Amino acid sequence: MKFESKCVHAGQDPEPVTGALMTPVFLNATYAQAGPGEHRGFEYSRTQNPTRFALEANLAALEGGSWGLAFASGLAASATVLHLLSAGDHVVAGDDLYGGTYRLFERVFRQLQLDFTYVDPREPARIEAALRPASKLVWVETPTNPLLKECDLAEVARICQARGVLLAVDNTFLTPYYQRPLELGADLVVHSTTKFLNGHSDVVGGAVVGRDAALRERLAFLQNAIGGVPSPLDCFLVLRGTKTLAVRMERHTANAQAVVAWLRKRPEVERVAYPGRGGMVTAFLRLDLEAVRRMLRAVKLFACAESLGGVESLIEQPALMTHASIPGPQREALGITDGLVRLSVGLEHPDDLISDLEQALRAAAG
Repeated sequence: MKFESKCVHAGQDPEPVTGALMTPVFLNATYAQAGPGEHRGFEYSRTQNPTRFALEANLAALEGGSWGLAFASGLAASATVLHLLSAGDHVVAGDDLYGGTYRLFERVFRQLQLDFTYVDPREPARIEAALRPASKLVWVETPTNPLLKECDLAEVARICQARGVLLAVDNTFLTPYYQRPLELGADLVVHSTTKFLNGHSDVVGGAVVGRDAALRERLAFLQNAIGGVPSPLDCFLVLRGTKTLAVRMERHTANAQAVVAWLRKRPEVERVAYPGRGGMVTAFLRLDLEAVRRMLRAVKLFACAESLGGVESLIEQPALMTHASIPGPQREALGITDGLVRLSVGLEHPDDLISDLEQALRAAAG
């Protein structure tokens, strides 16, 4: 089955009792049993829920995995993966991460005696050099957030496999429409389903997808034991979103390419980072902090807001918003400056988006 067909149908057979074409929202906490332990595969909705199972099967199919697990947020999914590790274990991670992921690593799991080393993911040799006997996990985003660095996943996977180290890839930005890390050798794919997979900015969720049955067993135990599962309605909303993933990603890309071409001609723009696909764009502006503030206050069609991947366009300043939890000197060293803005280019007409950015840049000039 082709990708577009999987978006619409994978994991979503008609409901057997009524023939309902759309997956029902099973808003129930528990299930009747014929007797003690005599159930139909469903006991309690933290552990099993038919709506969640449909979403998990859909996401597994899209990523080319054999299983998927859904969570209440992207960070709940990430935290569950980290719970595979034990005190004293070491993680090598990309040096440019979503601020919430960095906060999770440094302010939660470091206190639980996990150790973290951050390296530039564009150079697999640096990842290899950072590995130690205690290394158990490599964690990368590609492209990264917000600098949009890309790494050679196949080479990183080769390095990890040779050392017996798990490779987890955050695929939130490109989605399985453009990139399927499991096919390149990754062990786990992590998503914030809040973003492009859902695509409508009306739900918060996360997911982990893989192929190894033993990993699935361990993670499913943690999913149930820790309990960070999504509600059935949230699962339904993400399923509704994945049906249009392919067509939305094509439009995100076309719009982003038009915006990037225009930005690169502007004198206020020092440079633009864009991987050539998807809706995420990072612009390095020749503006100081206050000028950027004026710009983001002036946008009308773009919304000055955190998050990304919805049908509406968003713009934000990572240094003050999504990456404020990263210490200032570290942000500066990475290049996350006051003049950096991140755009999530939505599905509006590109001419309208460009007009909005043009008037906002005029406002930035004062």
